[in-house]
Amino acid sequence: MEGKGLMLSLLFLLGVLATTSYCGNVTYDHRALVVDGKRRLLISGSIHYPRSTPDMWPDLIQKAKDGGLDVIETYVFWNLHEPTRGQYDFEGRKDLVKFVKTVAQAGLYVHLRIGPYACAEWNYGGFPLWLHFIPGIELRTDNEPFKAEMQRFMAKIVNIMQQEKLYASQGGPIILSQVENEYGNVASAYGSRGKSYVKWSAGMALSLDTGVPWVMCQQSDAPDPIINTCNGFYCDQFTPNSNNKPKIWTEDWSGWFLSFGGAVPFRPVEDLAFAVARFYQRGGTFQNYYMYHGGTNFGRTSGGPFITTSYDYDAPIDEYGLIRQPKWGHLRDLHKVIKLIEDTLLATDPTITSLGTNLEAAVYRTGSACAAFLANVGTQSDASVTFNGNSYNLPAWSVSILPDCKNVVFNTAKINSAATIPSLTRQSLKDNGDSLGSDWSWINEPVGISKDDAFSRVGLVEQINTTADKSDYLWYSLSIGIKGDEPFLDQTVLHVESLGHAFHVFINGKLVGSGIGNSANSNVKADIPVTLVRGKNTIDLLSLTVGLQNYGPFYDKVGAGITGPVKLNGKNGGSFDLSSQKWTYQIGLKGEELDLRSGISSRWISKSTLPKKQPLIWYKTTFDAPAGSNPVALDFLGLGKGEAWVNGQSIGRYWPAFIAFSNGCNEKCDYRGPYGSGKCRKNCGKPSQQLYHVPRSWLKPSGNTLVLFEEMGGDPTQISFATRQIQSLCAQVSETHPLPVDMWNSDSTAASNSGPVLSLKCPFPKQVISSITFASFGTPIGSCGGFSHGQCRNNMALSIVRKACVGSNSCSIEVSINKFGDPCQGVTKSLAVEASCT
Repeated sequence: MEGKGLMLSLLFLLGVLATTSYCGNVTYDHRALVVDGKRRLLISGSIHYPRSTPDMWPDLIQKAKDGGLDVIETYVFWNLHEPTRGQYDFEGRKDLVKFVKTVAQAGLYVHLRIGPYACAEWNYGGFPLWLHFIPGIELRTDNEPFKAEMQRFMAKIVNIMQQEKLYASQGGPIILSQVENEYGNVASAYGSRGKSYVKWSAGMALSLDTGVPWVMCQQSDAPDPIINTCNGFYCDQFTPNSNNKPKIWTEDWSGWFLSFGGAVPFRPVEDLAFAVARFYQRGGTFQNYYMYHGGTNFGRTSGGPFITTSYDYDAPIDEYGLIRQPKWGHLRDLHKVIKLIEDTLLATDPTITSLGTNLEAAVYRTGSACAAFLANVGTQSDASVTFNGNSYNLPAWSVSILPDCKNVVFNTAKINSAATIPSLTRQSLKDNGDSLGSDWSWINEPVGISKDDAFSRVGLVEQINTTADKSDYLWYSLSIGIKGDEPFLDQTVLHVESLGHAFHVFINGKLVGSGIGNSANSNVKADIPVTLVRGKNTIDLLSLTVGLQNYGPFYDKVGAGITGPVKLNGKNGGSFDLSSQKWTYQIGLKGEELDLRSGISSRWISKSTLPKKQPLIWYKTTFDAPAGSNPVALDFLGLGKGEAWVNGQSIGRYWPAFIAFSNGCNEKCDYRGPYGSGKCRKNCGKPSQQLYHVPRSWLKPSGNTLVLFEEMGGDPTQISFATRQIQSLCAQVSETHPLPVDMWNSDSTAASNSGPVLSLKCPFPKQVISSITFASFGTPIGSCGGFSHGQCRNNMALSIVRKACVGSNSCSIEVSINKFGDPCQGVTKSLAVEASCT
């Protein structure tokens, strides 16, 4: 009973700490942000409002709060809100005010990163493309036309927030704002004008009088009182540019983004927790996960180029809004420990001492309170260290936290949270009367010029300057005459060079080849064998973009499209340069002009024979939503490349035909050692993205419309639904694990008499543990989803776990020889369990 009472008291304390009362004054000193006169240690997470839907926001934010977050951080996306100069849009997923108020309703703070440059793997870095066409403008430098536009938009956003009284100085949740973004990474390319631009940006932001501090990330020369902050996989070594500023980590990359053609990156939670613990160990007081929920790049919002529609980012909450375990739970436990010692950490600076090679202790001591971090930054060997007269084992690349400078309550390498194994239930789209695809219809997209607004130019044009990004597509069309004695009949090669991102070549209306770039190099060169005929020949080149550049110095000037040369190379060595000919151009597709994405047109063709595996076809069908409330995706395996709309809403670009490289994946990636975006990858040799999220709020129970534009050729009848759920749990806890954080108390006697516990909890309240599929106490081998017995095991483990867990929503089992007996003396034992919930 004593333990239960202590646990309830601790939970109550944590609940109080997580409840935010909004304030009227936010300042800072060298240790932390100061909220209403009190230093605060804050844990934050990025959730970008347009990468989910308003009906998802409350659940995402609540899960963030339950995970121990104090703050939600988001960019503001200029091109989303002002797609045409002076015309603003704050509806639906763009309702920034509603998002901020939803965060406030959950009792959390907001960090509003206005920018207005975002990067974020977002199209054109968040800038509206119309900026590009303002005479004399140069982006992100000391340029009067740009500064005028930047100040106008930032003032617009600040004014909206102030009208709604959303700044902390007005009693609202916004405690921090950001101007510019990672400019220090590229500033040197802009020279002295870059330096003056930084000073101007800081002064302009301060003039907006928000009443809360401003930050500049990755900006070591941020002028006072702007706080310079750190972005990266690790920021424990970061130092602000003034002793009067706190140590803030604005982007702690929880994983990495995915590109079409790439394998799926992931970051082990042991490493992520290590990075976070090291940051707080060495004096940090505000840390933000980028991302805490990544979400989806709906429509044509993804940047890159070649960024996928999924922006999952291996975040603690996955793309569909489901908690990713054990990442979410392990970080939640870390946050609880950090919050237990918040007052001690904030009262003083750490005293850091060496305990040996790659071994370090950081002690925070104030009055009778003492908290310590013990770190092993070695990448290979576990270590035994002596601290305050006691011996501690430190796994390689880990941090142990001792809230009382005596007892280890948390180690970053030892996970107490159960892992969840997501599963997919697929529903075929065959003609069965109940499923999607019972009636497909189609419209052929014309090859070449088909719109009245086509125009001609001598020579080849750059695509972005021509289309203004109104469409991914630009047609280049040329008619040439071939005489019977010319060397370009029969086996001729068409050489095409493009700035990117891909193109398709049609000769006399037939697709003969393509050129495709990639995320590492979007430029494309291709030599395509073609067959020309005597007389008139039509060469149609369909150039396409896959998201515009979003990062780098002068990234706004990076072009796209077929700029040449384009030439015919005859089989006998003759060459005919077509680049300077008079080409005819068409911006976008005929189907876009006809608004076929809505599915309303009377032009749709319905016949018994559906054209398949042919390029440039619009498809349409109707379907009923899958039953239940589980998140929904469409599995596009069998299609090539294109875009999809559900009930007129774009779920984004799809490209299942782009296969990830076949080598370099490591599903069991070693967390030890510095992480980089290429260290841990999975899904090699498979489509980079096969599943595409369809928000439940976009679906009706029946009568939904799906429209596809298939660019390369595929079979739409192979599409299937995939509903995503979590029904399987697994966990492994050893005798050397700390006891669960919720059970810790400062009574060293009670702590020493307590031991590790393996806990299982079904992800949804109405679920119960229906079966235990594996249980082994001893030396089990393998990992979650693939456990097997080791040489040492207790034969009664399965029955003990079944008795404790089956039929309950959650269960906890002591991991000790008192519970299971000792099947192998002198060996450190662990309990591994796999369970199913229904």
